[in-house]
Amino acid sequence: MIRASWLPLLLCALAVPVHAQMAAAPAHASTAAVTLAPVKVTGVQPGPGLWKVSKGGHVLWVLGMLTPLPEHMQWRSAPAERALAQSQELLEVPAATLKLDTSAFGKLLLLPSAYDARMNPDDATLQKTLPPPVFARWQTLQSQYRVHGWGSAHWRPIVAALELYKAALARAGLTNSDEVARAIEKLARRHGVKRTPVEYEVVIAHPHDADETMRETQQQDIDCLQQTMDVAARGTDMLALRANAWSSGDIATLRSTEPEAAHEACVFDAMNADFAWQLGVHDLPARIDNTWLYAAQQAMTRNAVTFALLPMDRLLSPEGPLARLQAEGYVVQAPDEVEP
Repeated sequence: MIRASWLPLLLCALAVPVHAQMAAAPAHASTAAVTLAPVKVTGVQPGPGLWKVSKGGHVLWVLGMLTPLPEHMQWRSAPAERALAQSQELLEVPAATLKLDTSAFGKLLLLPSAYDARMNPDDATLQKTLPPPVFARWQTLQSQYRVHGWGSAHWRPIVAALELYKAALARAGLTNSDEVARAIEKLARRHGVKRTPVEYEVVIAHPHDADETMRETQQQDIDCLQQTMDVAARGTDMLALRANAWSSGDIATLRSTEPEAAHEACVFDAMNADFAWQLGVHDLPARIDNTWLYAAQQAMTRNAVTFALLPMDRLLSPEGPLARLQAEGYVVQAPDEVEP
């Protein structure tokens, strides 16, 4: 069984944590790299406050998770530690687990290796795959951001986009590490809190042909590379703004920028669409939401106090799990309404 956090980039075996996003930009954005605004938040930071869900004397504290975050930030929150210390259970970040149906073992061989999944079908080059103006722009930004790697001339457009995105984050002082989740798990161990994975199990019964998948999603990949180049060209100010807001607990900024953030995740959306298509699962985010919702309701039934982790975009979404709990009669309070 394979466990993958949120919507993983399993297909390409690229170890990038949960749901990092980038801002969209007009197609005519300048190619020239700009001087990126520095990430000012450093040192120990409290992060956002906790959302409180309550019903019938039972309480669920929820911490919204975000990536990327400032590279030199250390998360430490006394209210979060107090709430966790009072909890009987920690619900970890929602995840998908992949289970192979024994009848599909041979079909699984159709899924590409990590190396093959990074490359264009038929060993085509990026120069052949991309329209000439797009390739010329890629070459300029590839040089400016020093984006290179084994077989880079043959990368899929989405892989080129991801590598450029990672380089832009590094230059901006941002990181996709999951240190906050690890800190929460460490606190849970210290206080003897039971840790419960929240996993939706995907049974791989009918994997599709990977080469066919790549061909069908190629235009989406190219569009995403163009969007990523726009981000790299103008800078990662929106990502830095949200990273700083999370670190300092600025919920108002997180809320106000969420509509823009909803359009930022082209790299991860494109690769995860690829991944889900091969597994025959076209609504994996909704299924993971449902899994978290069920786990939260069950935990609140058996515990007086529960602590849970949830990606910030799902937490703030008007159709997300917290909104659905509120619609079902639970009392949901934002951090500015209550503190533990």
